[in-house]
Order: sequence, then structure tokens, then C-alpha cells
Amino acid sequence: MVNPDLETDGGKGFPPAVEALRDSVRAADCFLFASPEYNYSVTASLKNALDWASRGKRNCWADRAAAIVCAGGDFGGARASLHLRQIGVFLDLHFINKPELHVRAFAEPPKFDEEGNLIDAETRERLRKVLLSLQAFALRLQHNMDD
Repeated sequence: MVNPDLETDGGKGFPPAVEALRDSVRAADCFLFASPEYNYSVTASLKNALDWASRGKRNCWADRAAAIVCAGGDFGGARASLHLRQIGVFLDLHFINKPELHVRAFAEPPKFDEEGNLIDAETRERLRKVLLSLQAFALRLQHNMDD
């Protein structure tokens, strides 16, 4: 869990697992956040990863494109998605606005098999549209940074 006492070199150094996470975040062109909804929010492990990669003098998430897909009960994870967008404001993440994908995981027809694989054709198509939108947005942001 995030613990500033584990930072070294005046907040510039991090434990090896955190350095590996931060390196992966810096190397990515964009991010797809997929999360269930827990107590109207994202999981503790996702929040922890977001926090570690934003620590120190360099926020690794800044100026990157991102998309959110969530799954949950009646609201399909929409509250977790909204909370992640709020967190993203501080992290300077740029989320696509549309399309959105909030999966009502327990509604018929079944969306996932026993191993957690997405099996619903309509949801798969909606996910494809999210990914295409994220790709286009990431390319636009990269082009604007190059100018």
C-alpha cells in the first residue's frame, strides 16, 4: 500500500515493485481501466496503483489518454467509473467521453463465463467501440504534443 516512508532519495526513489509499475505507466501510450464496482468506487488495488504512480516529482499518468470500462450490479459500475473520473482530474488523465461501457454483470443474457471471459456479443462490440475511440483519442493527444 502507498506509504511515503518507503520512498527514498527525498521522494525520488521507490520500492522495486513500484519502480516497475511506474516504468510500465511511463511506457504506455494510453490506458484502459477495467474495474468492478466496490462500495460505489474502484478497487483498493487500483486506487493504490494510481497513487503510487502519481507520487514524487513526476506524475506518470499526466497528459495521457484513458478509457474506463466497469462491471457491477444494477448500475453496471457507473459509480466506480464516475469516481475514477474524479480521481483522474488530479492525475491529469484525459478520459474519452464516449462511448461508455458499464456492464450489468448479473443481468441476462450472461456477460461472462465461469473463468471471467467476456462472452456476450453485444458487450464485446461495445468494448470494441471503446477501444477504437481510445486509440483515436490517444493518437490525437500525441499529435498535439508533437506540435
